[in-house]
Amino acid sequence: MNMTLKFTPEHQWIRLADEASLLATVGITEHAQETLGDIVFVSTPNIGDVLTQNTVVSEVESVKAASDVFAPVSGEVIEINPLIKDDPGLINKDPMGEGWFFKMRVDSKADLEKLLSLDQYHKSIGK
Repeated sequence: MNMTLKFTPEHQWIRLADEASLLATVGITEHAQETLGDIVFVSTPNIGDVLTQNTVVSEVESVKAASDVFAPVSGEVIEINPLIKDDPGLINKDPMGEGWFFKMRVDSKADLEKLLSLDQYHKSIGK
């Protein structure tokens, strides 16, 4: 089972650095950015913040709406993406690449097991 890329029902993704790692990158999905439209502002958690799975950790604002971003798993923030502060539109251009939000150290792989695979996520959004 591929544990390196998982999704939440709230349209976040989390990608482990590798199968053995507890270091992960987090962002919003292609579907989320399409639904939001042109993103004009994003807030991120701070380095050192300890996150609890399923709690609000940041916010995305677009010309159409504001949306909360939830922690896909519990853990500690170790890096934030400085590029999206200056250019939030980068999230629209490359949501699962350069438009990532933050990196974290995952507390437990058990949290990841509760998340959706790519196939499960696509089914949840009707793809």
